[in-house]
Amino acid sequence: MLCLLSASGSLGELMREALLPENVNFLGIGVNPSFYTSLIISGVLILAAILIRIFAVPRFKDVPGKLQSVLESIVSIFDKMNEENSSTRAFMGAYVFSASIYIFLGTMVELIGLRPVMGDINACLALSLFTYGLIVFFGIKARGAKGAIGALKDVTVPVSMSFRLFGSISSGLLVTELVYNFLYLSIGLPVVVGVLFTCFHAIIQAYVFAVLSSLFVGEAAVPAVKRVKKSKNEA
Repeated sequence: MLCLLSASGSLGELMREALLPENVNFLGIGVNPSFYTSLIISGVLILAAILIRIFAVPRFKDVPGKLQSVLESIVSIFDKMNEENSSTRAFMGAYVFSASIYIFLGTMVELIGLRPVMGDINACLALSLFTYGLIVFFGIKARGAKGAIGALKDVTVPVSMSFRLFGSISSGLLVTELVYNFLYLSIGLPVVVGVLFTCFHAIIQAYVFAVLSSLFVGEAAVPAVKRVKKSKNEA
């Protein structure tokens, strides 16, 4: 009978190490290994944005080339998420695009042996709190005090978003670890399965966060409808 599972250690130890890794030193402070990954991803994204702005954007033409077409297609996807909310469209399009790219790359680095950024609950909470801050800001801008009260009622939004994102990324991390360490079907199959699962997982989580952020902020930014009182003659 073909042996499908081979374990080099206990399952409990593997899961604990994946979910609760030992802290690493950063300027004398113990931090989650995901912190270093976040610094790398942030640096790569900032550098890429600067290079694109300096070398690519000035060369954009009315008839787009390949690079321009790709960039415009990606931007339009996130811009359309907010097309129904004209008051937040410009900012939210840029925000959900940046957050999605950050989540996507922060998950894909798992393929090169780095710990995913969202494997730390603090990173998930930071993104969710930023989204909640936008809900409060645009709510107040659109409806004043009523918007602020409405936003405060949605205080569970950052908690639910952060735990959903952390739970999804952590489950994906566990599945990948199990595939690499316990699946003994062949030499190449675990690698193929792990790569496909990580890519699919990264795309889904980035897209879901973008949709939820656009939806929540869009709802908060809807201006209050003024009711016109009818005169007695019209009644």
